[in-house]
Parts: sequence; C-alpha cells; structure tokens
Amino acid sequence: MKYTHIEEIDYNNSLPELTTEQNDNLRLYVTPDGQKYPSVTTVLGWHTRKGIMEWRKRVGDEAANKISRQASSRGTRFHYQCEDYLNNKEPKIEGPGEMSMFSSIKPFLHRIDNIHFQEKTMYSKFLQTAGRVDCVAEFDNRLSIIDFKTASKPKKEEYISNYFMQGAAYAVMFEERTAKPIDQICILIAVEGDEAQLFKVKRDDYIEQYRSVRDAWRDAHGY
Repeated sequence: MKYTHIEEIDYNNSLPELTTEQNDNLRLYVTPDGQKYPSVTTVLGWHTRKGIMEWRKRVGDEAANKISRQASSRGTRFHYQCEDYLNNKEPKIEGPGEMSMFSSIKPFLHRIDNIHFQEKTMYSKFLQTAGRVDCVAEFDNRLSIIDFKTASKPKKEEYISNYFMQGAAYAVMFEERTAKPIDQICILIAVEGDEAQLFKVKRDDYIEQYRSVRDAWRDAHGY
C-alpha cells in the first residue's frame, strides 16, 4: 500500500517546531511567544507516579530499570518502524519478535491515509500544555489523532485512560493552532506475542479529565 500525504497543506506557520529547555529536571516546551509549558506526557506521568512507585517496590529497582529500558527501546524502534512505513519506506526490523509485532499492526496501519504530518510539536494556550504527536491522518476516512504504543501484554480500556487523555490533549492543540477540529482518538498497540489492539475514543470523553490532571499539576508545581 502506498500512503498519501497532504503535502499541499503547509503547517509550518501554524505549527512551528518548538524548542525545549530544562527546569528543575523537567523538560519544558517554549512557545513562539515565550511561554513555557510542560509536555502532556510529563503531566500524565506525574499523574501516575504513585502506581509506578508501587510497581518499582514490588519488582525491585534493578528489575524495574531493566524492564523500563527494554520497553523504552522497543517503543522507540516501533515508532520509527511505523513512521517509515507510513512514509512509504521499508522499516528497519530487528529479529522475529519485532517482525511479529509489526506484522500484527499492519492491518491497522492500512486503515490510515491522507497523512497530514507525523512527529510534530504542538501546544495549547487553553491547556497550557505542549507535546509531540505521533500522527495526524485519516483513520477509516475520519481525521484523527493516531498514537502508536507497544505492550508486553494486552491492555484493558479502563486502565489506559492516560493514552486517551494524551490523544485528547493533542486534538485540542491541533484545533487551537489550525482551526480544524478532530474528535477521534485512535490508539494502536502492538503486543508482544499476541494480537495487536485498536482503541477508538472521542476527544470530548477525556479532555475534561485531562484538564483536571493539568490543574493538579499546576497546584503542585506552580505553572
């Protein structure tokens, strides 16, 4: 399958690449007018910190660090593989495990077309948040925020609200910067040794939940 990219749409003015800087060991995005916003992943990571700390206590720091490094490396490679494939390039895949995971996600990738952009920084003054979205494109002929994830075992919808809040925040950023609304969030998950998963949700079902988390972050950090 050959993917179509919406090259005639120029997002460079409405979606300039943002710079970053460090503040108290946190990375902040700097907007064109000088505002400094935390990333959506930083805010949501802080939101789930209690559960992560409890998990680290259960498995021990050494095992937790190893699992985290492996998951991060796996996720990064998978993102590059999806990006290359959507750019009509041959993805670089290492070993049968990665091949199996990528093959499982292909049927979902084939439902993507009319790609507006990939790996683009965005921000919202309304949410006072920034981030880098995986993909904005049509999924099943509907303009969507599309995010690629990996997992060691299948996910249950009730346990991944962070994924949906992240996508909802990106949708608000996109509409604020381009005046084009997006109401569909698509989360594509490649699962080790299992079938891939697809979750489709509505932006407005999760954006107020994200705003509550963002408000709590502001109360805790002062910005």
